[in-house]
Amino acid sequence: MNPRPSPARPVGTVTRGTTNPNRLRRMDRWIARTHGPALRRAASPVAVDLGYGAAPWTAVELLGRLRAAAPGVRVYGVEIEPARVAAAAPYRREGLDFLHGGFEVPLPGGARPLLIRAANVLRQYDEDEVAGVWERLCARLAPGGLLVEGTCDEIGRRHVWIALGPEGPRTVTFAARLASLDRPSDLAERLPKALIHRNVPGEPVHAFLRDADRAWATAAPYAAYGARQRWAETARALRAAGWPLVGREELWREGEVTVEWGAVAPKG
Repeated sequence: MNPRPSPARPVGTVTRGTTNPNRLRRMDRWIARTHGPALRRAASPVAVDLGYGAAPWTAVELLGRLRAAAPGVRVYGVEIEPARVAAAAPYRREGLDFLHGGFEVPLPGGARPLLIRAANVLRQYDEDEVAGVWERLCARLAPGGLLVEGTCDEIGRRHVWIALGPEGPRTVTFAARLASLDRPSDLAERLPKALIHRNVPGEPVHAFLRDADRAWATAAPYAAYGARQRWAETARALRAAGWPLVGREELWREGEVTVEWGAVAPKG
């Protein structure tokens, strides 16, 4: 990473740029639900799709999904590869623009966003670089802002993301299309960079996925009522076992489980 940002040399490294329509729908749905009120309260809310990739679908979709929750929001797609910014130009519209930049998040007039979404951006970085990137991005947030950083598969069936505020990480959300899931630990391959190398015995995230698999197996009789009921029963068992799950129980049937960051944070 370049430690000193400049207009000519954005901070960061070009990603593979893989993208598909609707890839981030699960993350977007969670953001609109949890952060929509903060976006609605703001006079001029700004959101950033950081590292949107070779095609601008995710930024276009983010605008539509956030405006359903906060009609006044403006979205900027920020990409470190100039050719991708040029290719996105035809998709500019009212409320949506594309900018050349990286982790410095260069917005017009020095604006500070209420939301930065960085999906599938940090997987190519080393684990010891993640904390510095988080700190840089969180420092760009407006008061009450949210950073959402995570990873998903190519078509958005399996997704894990971390939500951070200016103070640091808050929660981790595991989300899946349940019909494609054999067991909760299938999501391990989509853990964000901060966690993916910690899925080993002795680490909290490994214990969480192990307990989730055990609860899923115990809940097998609920499969007769559908995968959603089995997932919800799995979440109830995790909560009963002491895992600090966050959010309303009815959301479990949507294939989501959110846990406090402190419960799964890496040791050391």
